[in-house]
Amino acid sequence: MPLRHSNSGAAFLAGLTLSEPLREALARRQPPHGPAIKICGLTKPDTLEAALRAGADMVGLVFFPKSPRHVSIETASQLASLTGLRSIKVALTVDADDALLDTIVTSAKPDMLQFHGSETPERIRAVKARYGLPIMKAIGISGPADLAAVDAYADSADRILFDAKPPNGSEIPGGNGLAFDWDLLSGVQLKAPFMLSGGLDAGNVVEAAGRTCAGAVDVSSGVESAPGQKDPARISAFVRTIRHAAGIEELGSSGTTR
Repeated sequence: MPLRHSNSGAAFLAGLTLSEPLREALARRQPPHGPAIKICGLTKPDTLEAALRAGADMVGLVFFPKSPRHVSIETASQLASLTGLRSIKVALTVDADDALLDTIVTSAKPDMLQFHGSETPERIRAVKARYGLPIMKAIGISGPADLAAVDAYADSADRILFDAKPPNGSEIPGGNGLAFDWDLLSGVQLKAPFMLSGGLDAGNVVEAAGRTCAGAVDVSSGVESAPGQKDPARISAFVRTIRHAAGIEELGSSGTTR
């Protein structure tokens, strides 16, 4: 399935409250073809560099000890420093308290916070007031009833991330390599562009983005050789596949073929 103009990474990134230096750095980059791309769960300098070199719009650091992608504050600070203004830094937490968030914000200096737990809209509003950072709230999907949660966050979260619900008994809320029925998102109306996650890889991401019209895609296990072990070649293939598909769509829509 081809990508569409509604798969707009530029629209996903527009309007986010980012620092002026980062905004200026992003403005100097060519707007992403197709959906914006987030490589999540990076833990080492070499794979972070692979994501940045491939052209990832966002890089994610996971602060959740039960995850194989968890990073210490010290490692996160190092990775954040290496990232600089080359990409949007996203800090993923699960029901984190203010003490942990204070440490993350001070040490890793993220550009966005991603909440992947049971955080309420009230909690999100309080965190936004405390740090002034944009917030993305993950919502687990397994059936139509799960979409009811979206409305509750419409006026608190800046972006919504749709992910597959974890298996029963799993202690990890995301990064399980599972996909959900993308057609569940057909016709979903949101105030802002959303991100799609869950079981994505280079083999299915174009179809997934095309069927959902997602403005951004998020990958973690789909670019790994083993849980928590990012593979530079798979990272490159994931980004290249999306950019290539979006480029062909843009050529086709302008009446030019090749």
